[in-house]
Amino acid sequence: METMSFLDHIRACNAHDLSGFRPFELDGHTVGWVRHALAEALPGVDPGFVVTPDRLTIAPEIRDFEARSTLLDHAAAYLVEQGTVTALRGEYYPVLPRWGAEPLARLDRAAVGAFGIEAFGLHINGYVRDETAGNGAGGLLLWVGRRARDREVAPGQLDNLIAGGQPIGLTLAENLEKEAAEEAGLDAETARRAVPVGAISYTMETPAGLKRDRLFVYDLELPPGLTPVNTDGEVEVFELWPLDKVAESVRGTGDWKFNVNLVVTDFLIRHGWLTPENEPDYLEIVCGLRR
Repeated sequence: METMSFLDHIRACNAHDLSGFRPFELDGHTVGWVRHALAEALPGVDPGFVVTPDRLTIAPEIRDFEARSTLLDHAAAYLVEQGTVTALRGEYYPVLPRWGAEPLARLDRAAVGAFGIEAFGLHINGYVRDETAGNGAGGLLLWVGRRARDREVAPGQLDNLIAGGQPIGLTLAENLEKEAAEEAGLDAETARRAVPVGAISYTMETPAGLKRDRLFVYDLELPPGLTPVNTDGEVEVFELWPLDKVAESVRGTGDWKFNVNLVVTDFLIRHGWLTPENEPDYLEIVCGLRR
C-alpha cells in the first residue's frame, strides 16, 4: 500500500484542468467556470444565456438579481433532467464577484459545482486543553465526528466538530450559531466563543464540474466536561482524540472527508504540531492550503 502524506490530500483537493471549462462572466467579473458542453447547451435551455467560444454570460439586458436568479433556476432544473445532479436542495448560495460584494444572483446549492462558482463555508475545530495529555502541542485534544453512513457526501468518514456551507441571507456569525446547534448541540453563547483563525481555499474537478471552495476556519475551545451531541443526523458519533492520533490518521489514511484533511492540517500547523523541522514538505503544505 502506497504511503500517503499531508501533501497528497492538498494535491487531491486541487486537481483540475481548466482547459475543459470556459469562464462564466457577469458584469465583467469571472464568477464561475462551466464545462464546454454545458455552456453550449444553456442557450437552448433559456435564450437569456449567451455563449461564445471563450465564455458564457447572461444577456446584457438581464441585469436584475431576481431575473438572473430565475435564469439560473432554469439551468439548475436542466441539470437535474440531465442527471448531472440528483436533486435540487432548495438552499441557495450567492453568486459573487468576490467575498463581501453584493450578490449578482443566487444559485441552488446542488448546481454550484456545475457552474464552478466560489462556494463559501465554515469549519470549526472543536478542541479541549488537557495539560496532562502531552501529545506534542500543549496537551490539545480534538473533537472528531464520524459522519452518518446515510450521508450523500463522505458517508462514515471523519469530520470536524462543526462544518457547513454559507447560504445566501445569513451572516457568518448567524450561520455558525445555526450549524453549532444542529451539528453539535451547542448553545449560541458557546458558539460565539469560536475564534476566526483564517481561511482555506482549493479548486477541485469533480464529475459535476469545478468545486471552488473557500472555507472560513474557526477554533473553539470547549471545557473538558462538555460532550457535543449531534441533532440533525449528520454525525453518528463524536470522539475526543489526542493530536498525535489525529495527525497520524490524516497523514496515513483516507478516513477523513476530503476537505477536512486540509482544515485539520492547518490546525496542526497553527498549534505547533506540524513544523518545518518535522515535516520536509512544510512550506509546500502551508502554501497549498490557500490556492
